[in-house]
Amino acid sequence: MVQTQVTTHPTSSATGRLAPSRPAGAGRRWAALAVLMLPVLLVSIDNTVLSFALPQISESLAPGGTQLLWIVDVYPLVLAGLLVPMGSVADRVGRRRLLLVGAVGFAAVSAVAAFAPTAGALVAARAGLGFFGAMLMPSTLSLLRNVFTDRDERRLAIAVWAAGFAAGSAVGPIVGGLLLEHFWWGSVFLLAVPVLALLLVLAPVFVPESRDPAPGRLDPVSIVLVMAAMTPVVFGIKTLAKGALPSLGLAAIAVGVLMGVLFVRRQLRRRDPMLDVRLFTVPAFSGSVLVNLLSVFSLVGFLFFVSQDLQLVIGLSPVQAGLVLLPGTVAMVVAGLAVVKVVRRVRPSHVVAAGLGLSAVGYLVTALVAGRGEAGWLGLAFVVLAIGIGSAETVSNDLIVSSVPAAKAGAASAISETAYEVGAVLGTAVLGGILTGSYHANVVVPAGVPAADAAAAGETLGGAASVAADLPAGQAQALLDSAHAAFGSGVVVTSVIGFVAVLVAAGVALTTLRDTRS
Repeated sequence: MVQTQVTTHPTSSATGRLAPSRPAGAGRRWAALAVLMLPVLLVSIDNTVLSFALPQISESLAPGGTQLLWIVDVYPLVLAGLLVPMGSVADRVGRRRLLLVGAVGFAAVSAVAAFAPTAGALVAARAGLGFFGAMLMPSTLSLLRNVFTDRDERRLAIAVWAAGFAAGSAVGPIVGGLLLEHFWWGSVFLLAVPVLALLLVLAPVFVPESRDPAPGRLDPVSIVLVMAAMTPVVFGIKTLAKGALPSLGLAAIAVGVLMGVLFVRRQLRRRDPMLDVRLFTVPAFSGSVLVNLLSVFSLVGFLFFVSQDLQLVIGLSPVQAGLVLLPGTVAMVVAGLAVVKVVRRVRPSHVVAAGLGLSAVGYLVTALVAGRGEAGWLGLAFVVLAIGIGSAETVSNDLIVSSVPAAKAGAASAISETAYEVGAVLGTAVLGGILTGSYHANVVVPAGVPAADAAAAGETLGGAASVAADLPAGQAQALLDSAHAAFGSGVVVTSVIGFVAVLVAAGVALTTLRDTRS
């Protein structure tokens, strides 16, 4: 029988850290990593696979415009609000235990979502997925922090973790395309069931339990405050990016900021805070979190518009579009693993800044070729972007979990995951909203198109493609030419913003990580 409870050695008087023992043998440690990659791949694939199912969901459930937005938005809203509380809970009740509870819940709710009879039921199921998904992600990274106590091994393990997260996001379109070509829309949700069933079998065998040996009491007020801070901010940003009800968006952000201030004040006053906000006074920690946020912001924003370019401008199928991005996915994985050796000899600040500088070049290439039917150049741009992001995120994630005591790994991992989710939401909301606004301002609908169709064509590139399919050849070509040009001009704007974002992240790395040595 495998002993799965981690025992702790006496606290070091020099560091104040608790060093949990690791599973016996290197083979068991790497087996634990392989098991922990299952939920990482699943959640990252789930981030991108849903967008390909929306047309079928629209036909089957006939949701209204608001309901369709909530089907997409409710998952990241709930997830972002709960990541920090769940990380703190994991430190107290056991990280593996919470991971298994989350796996059972996520699999069950995924099955419910797959057979949702109405749009409202699907919105509720997606909210449930956000709740249980928040149990999965912080636990994976914090468990790695405790399984791999050797710094070099841990850096390599985190490189695999980060590469798997990125790879899942890029593989999502391929998986979604294959499923939707043969099955109904619910199949993208059922994908979670066999993956998490395997996790439930293997995790008790290979993944050791770990927790904070001296946890404080759970603080329901802090949980409510952090949710009341994160959720309105994310909602407000998405509302502003869509260009609708700006006053509502600003009010939501103001409420979130106020709740955030109250949350921080409460944590500073408590002897056993749910989240030790003083961690942010450590430059390596705060700088790495910000680098993660800006990196994911740029990556997700790129995937948002390049997927449309490949499918709606060039005319590739979802599977073909995913294959164009596959070399970049492989490059991201390779870069994340290769940087482990590089960072032993080169300062982390220089490695991260160089990687982000390379990503900036990828955005410049995108600005030059987007909207012109150049699939090969877009694939190359993603390779360049992915190499930089992959190497930078490996180092920044390692610094996040290494700069805090092992007992607080869950809370630190939750902050890292929150940066991921907020970056993903911002990437889609901000860059996607700017792209949509630019498109709407520049597209010209030919005369004679019915008003309802003209409105649809003027909203999105997908709407223009759908309307053009039912128009006479001359009108259809004129509409598509204008739509492609308008979309390309929007991509130029968003590419410049992405370029600036990664350069800012590079500057943050040079400033905050300069005293951090390999």
